[in-house]
Amino acid sequence: MNQTKLEQLKELESQCRGCESCALAKQREQVVVGRGNPNASLMLIGEAPGQKEDACGQPFVGRAGQLLEQLLLQANLCSKSDLYICNVIKCRPPGNRKPSPIEIQECRRWLDSQINLINPTLILLAGATAVAAILGIKAKLGLQRGRWHQLQERNYRPIYHPSYLLRFPSVAAGSPRGLTLQDLRDTEQLLRKN
Repeated sequence: MNQTKLEQLKELESQCRGCESCALAKQREQVVVGRGNPNASLMLIGEAPGQKEDACGQPFVGRAGQLLEQLLLQANLCSKSDLYICNVIKCRPPGNRKPSPIEIQECRRWLDSQINLINPTLILLAGATAVAAILGIKAKLGLQRGRWHQLQERNYRPIYHPSYLLRFPSVAAGSPRGLTLQDLRDTEQLLRKN
């Protein structure tokens, strides 16, 4: 009997909770796997869980997540129905530091499984860590955002991470928030065409 996608995701979450591949497993409160619509054609991948995410087990629920929700709504996207949200790594690094290359490598199988299960056609990569982990690009994010990159029949779009945007309150055209909102609006238009 074939498992449904939801059952497969629950099994993946269960396996993630048992993972002890790197030192982060010893310090985590919870494994943070993902949230949103498992049947969405759009996926958003961030860097790593923060303190609030580690406490509640859901990605993007702290201040950066609240800003992400606002920007998604302004772009006519709903995090519950239009996309699936996850991170490159599933456990919080101490002090919310950037994940190490070893941590990213050890956690990559979980992310690859999520991408394969959700099977989105469009993927937003929030922040330089996600861009480097998925596309292998280590150039400035400002040079990468605003365009789609195709890899293995999927389209990836780098966007600024919401935690970076917290430093820039302006939504004027050309500001980091304004550019991110434009990226999300462009994504929403492409999503509706498909």
